[in-house]
Amino acid sequence: MGGVFYYPMGLILGLVYLCISDSLYDGQSIGKRFMGFGVVSLVDGTPCTAWQSFVRNLPFTVPLFFLIFPFWGWIFSAVFAMPLALMELYYLFRRDCVHRLGDIMADTTVIANDGTRLDLRKTKTPWFDTPPVPLP
Repeated sequence: MGGVFYYPMGLILGLVYLCISDSLYDGQSIGKRFMGFGVVSLVDGTPCTAWQSFVRNLPFTVPLFFLIFPFWGWIFSAVFAMPLALMELYYLFRRDCVHRLGDIMADTTVIANDGTRLDLRKTKTPWFDTPPVPLP
């Protein structure tokens, strides 16, 4: 019976955390901090901001948002989750840049925070400023 009471609030708090998680601890979520990784901007090399974290995690938060609403929300969640998951996999494995869809949308990348980090300031133009690559 207690699960019914906590149902929507736990999901909402999880969504809020997921939206800002990559901007905590200088571009590190709790998991990335534990594993020694961080998220940085490709535009200027600074740690991920709250806005970039929000945009970067949209492919996960959009389907999860619909789970708040019983039945029809669950159906919409399944409808949105499948194409977003397929696009994530496509960009992760089929492109030459090996960035997931969220990284492309937010112009971010994940790097190791091991003291040998390269200076990324203006080494790459944002993905949306470059012309599209034709598909083979």
